[in-house]
Amino acid sequence: MAVLVLVLAGVAVALGQTSAFVMGAFQGVTEFLPISSSAHLILIPWLFDWREPLLNSLTFDVGLHLGTLVAVLVYFWGDWMMLLRAIPGLVRDPQTPGSRLIIAVVLGTIPAAILGVLFQDVVEAGLRQPVQIAAVLAVMGVVIAYADRIGTTERVLERITWRDALYIGVAQACALIPGVSRSGSTMSAGRLLGYDRAAAARFAFLLSMPITLAAVLVKMDDLLLVPAADQLTLVFGVVTAAVVGMFVIDVLLRVIRRIGMMWFAYYRWVVAIVVIIVWYVRG
Repeated sequence: MAVLVLVLAGVAVALGQTSAFVMGAFQGVTEFLPISSSAHLILIPWLFDWREPLLNSLTFDVGLHLGTLVAVLVYFWGDWMMLLRAIPGLVRDPQTPGSRLIIAVVLGTIPAAILGVLFQDVVEAGLRQPVQIAAVLAVMGVVIAYADRIGTTERVLERITWRDALYIGVAQACALIPGVSRSGSTMSAGRLLGYDRAAAARFAFLLSMPITLAAVLVKMDDLLLVPAADQLTLVFGVVTAAVVGMFVIDVLLRVIRRIGMMWFAYYRWVVAIVVIIVWYVRG
């Protein structure tokens, strides 16, 4: 997988799609790490002064999310098949672990779906300024550090309750605000509810699929209407996000038990400081 990423980088340079590769790579990394993909997709063009309309558009952001959606579908293919096979168990009592997880994913999606419909335009219009994002990154870094420090490891994902799913779903809805991080908020909520790091991360990834799919479907008309001159940039970004996303999921699930989430809090604080310094220098 790492070799494929390097090949993509080389092709990007050759085709003049370096910016698309960088944006796709950052989406693939930041979507699954608790450091906020939406914040990075706003900050990267701002930091590098990339002014291409497509790179600074919500349509491009959603297209990159399509790439990470593919990564989740491919990497967790076995889990999705298990959930499909568990559908008949929804009408049985007691619930099977698979049917319990299906219910949890559905319930966890509801808060973000409702709040997304109600407040997406407000967020897009008023919460995308670099200094605002820096503040949210820093504050959420404190939340992540606190959750990982006091979180316990006494519960397993197969025993998740509907209340836990709703709590985690509310945390996911907070990620509408750039800088919060969907994976960061959901993993932090899972840790505070007593799930170990691997279980919290796995549920965060599974929970990302329905809401990301909904966002892609809502913007599908815009994606299909991207001008021909920009289509290669869009496709390259989507493919890069998918490949890098699968690599990051694999790495994170392997190491999250050992490294915890504190390092991601440090990263957030560093990025927040850099953004504030650049903003101040630019005046």
